[in-house]
Amino acid sequence: MDSLVKAIEEAKHILIIAHVNPDADSMGSALAMYTHILRLHKKVTLFCKTEKMNPTLAFLPFFEKVKSTVPKDYDLAMSFDCGAAKRLGIEVDAPLVNVDHHVSNEKYGDINVLDTTAISTTQVLYDFFKANDIKLNVKMATALYAGLADDSQSFTTDKTDARTFLMAADLVQCGADNALCTQMLFRERSLASIRMKAKMLSSAQLHCSGKVVSTRVEKSFFEETGAYEVDCEEALHESLDLVNVEVALMLRHTKDGRIKG
Repeated sequence: MDSLVKAIEEAKHILIIAHVNPDADSMGSALAMYTHILRLHKKVTLFCKTEKMNPTLAFLPFFEKVKSTVPKDYDLAMSFDCGAAKRLGIEVDAPLVNVDHHVSNEKYGDINVLDTTAISTTQVLYDFFKANDIKLNVKMATALYAGLADDSQSFTTDKTDARTFLMAADLVQCGADNALCTQMLFRERSLASIRMKAKMLSSAQLHCSGKVVSTRVEKSFFEETGAYEVDCEEALHESLDLVNVEVALMLRHTKDGRIKG
């Protein structure tokens, strides 16, 4: 974290990167840092390779500032919630700070700020802000809360603990909009996403004496429903709730003809 502080202090133009097809954790942590850098009166660009992002995330502060093109003059890059360099979507031409919580992280950064005990990358960033006495404003608090709520599946996963709730309580005190985050992340749905869920769940099959459930996403599903790739995740999570199921597997056809598991 000391290396991160020094890197930010010395940088003149910082590129903030959310991974391809970003979720609330990647985008929330990226936007929280973006807000902090703005307060330092430094030049900063917010980047995501995915042009057609999930519109559900549009409630996040400064979401409209995300660009899909990379500036030429940045001298520091920072990635958030991205376990592998290929998910950045670009080749980075400057020192790179890799902020994440995944056990599978490839440690591809020049500086790696990793905490695999954290439930979300926003929790890693929250700890960084707290350790350095960086005051959280309403925008930062809401962005951090969104990532925490999303990765904990609204505080229901096995990794949810006292640390999670203490962070949530502090963020709400700092102005995080719990009601807005809950509404946008867990309640508001598009008709396209509901149609995608129906197709996925209709394809569900049980294996290994009912301990494994698999679903598939044909390329045609996207064309027929108008859904986004991120819309597949809700059906995947729901299939894991089936009685006796311990593993949920989704096989999805990608645009370039591969199959992703």
